[in-house]
This record gives sequence, C-alpha cells and structure tokens, in this order.
Amino acid sequence: MKLFMLLAGTVAAPSIAFGADLKASDYVGVSFWLVTAAMLAATLFFFLERDNVSSKWKTSLTIAGLVTGIALWHYLYMRDVWVETGTSPIVYRYIDWLLTVPLLMVEFYLILRAVTDVAASLFWKLLVGSLVMLGFGYMGEAKMMAAWPAFLIGCAAWLYMIYELYKGEGAAARDGSGNAAVQSAYNTMMIIVVVGWAVYPLGYYLGYLSGGGVNEGSLNLVYNLADFVNKILFGVVIWAAAVKDSGN
Repeated sequence: MKLFMLLAGTVAAPSIAFGADLKASDYVGVSFWLVTAAMLAATLFFFLERDNVSSKWKTSLTIAGLVTGIALWHYLYMRDVWVETGTSPIVYRYIDWLLTVPLLMVEFYLILRAVTDVAASLFWKLLVGSLVMLGFGYMGEAKMMAAWPAFLIGCAAWLYMIYELYKGEGAAARDGSGNAAVQSAYNTMMIIVVVGWAVYPLGYYLGYLSGGGVNEGSLNLVYNLADFVNKILFGVVIWAAAVKDSGN
C-alpha cells in the first residue's frame, strides 16, 4: 500500500494537463500516454514481485522496477512537451536513457552474478559502452556534432557490447553457470538488445539521416514503441527467470 501511494504521488507531481489537450488524431501523443500507463503498471508489478523470488534475485527485480519507474517519471514530462508544443523532448529523453540504459545493460551482470562467479570487468565494459553509445547519440541529436559521425560512434559502442555479451566474458559466464533459467533469460535479453534496440538507430536514421529533414512525429513514435517493448519486456524476462529459479 505504501508503495502504491508513493507512486501515485509521484505520478501527480508534475504539472500536467491530464489529457485535456490530447487530440484523438495525435497518434504520437497517444503513444506517450500509453507508454506512461504501461511504465506505471510495470513498476508496481516488479516491486511487488520481489517478495515472490529468492533473495539472490531481489536486486535484479529492484533494478527492473527502477528502470520502469525512472522512465515513468520522464514520460510524464515528455508527453506534456509533445502535447503542448509538438516538438521532441530530446533533453528529457536522453536524461531518461542516461539512467535506464546502463541499468538495463548491468542486468546481464546481475543475473549472472546471482548464480555464478562473473568478473567485475564485465560490469564496467557494459557500463562504459552504454554511456559512450548514449553520449554520442545525444550529441548528434542536440546538434553538438555532425549527425553521421555521432551515429557511427554510437553504433560502434552498441556492437561492442553485443560482442562482449555474445562472444566475450558474458557468454563465457553464461555457458559456465549451468543454470537453465539464467541461460534462457540471458539469450532472450540478447535478442532484445540486438533486435529490439535496433529500433533506436532506426528512429535516429528516420529523424536525422534520411535526407528529408527531421520528422519528429516518426522519431518519437519509434522511440516510444521501443521503450515500451525494451524496458518492460526486459524486466519481464528477468522476473520469469527469477520465478523459475526460485521454484515458484
């Protein structure tokens, strides 16, 4: 109950119009509102489910709840920026990603650590890789540097993390864990990082590199749908592995 009241107070904190200015024809605005509601539901779910898994999984579920909770807070502001101005909430979105994307990458380290020994260097590689990817993405979108170089450096950091997870230290720890639940979760999370996260550079390309000028509607719709799938589904995969490994 206390958790629910805290989240309810958080949702009400920003100065928002509660949909008064949202038009039915504004499909991008509708997507902002849908994702906001989904993030709230996911946050409640992950924190409540912490009591139903063994102690070694609680940190992973806490991080999953923090990811969707942080996203919820920023979506409350981002949806207002879009509905009121029709412009991209770039700063809010990258503040959100700067916090949530490294947390998502660190989840690989945490689920492995729950069942086996894993080198701390994996943690730092994923953390630094995600920050490089985001930093150059932001500089490209904020016009602090040319869009193409920023895009290529960001993609290089993304591919580096994929390599570490697919062939490097992460893969070695996964194969040596002997835990079917973790191996299944790890592989599914890898699919999300490879396929689901590909939506972000696609949105960047459509918005900044396609040659037709910045299409802010397409850009934000793609980003919103990607956040909906990647942040929530990531947590659900971890929750499912935790429940299975805990024997529930």
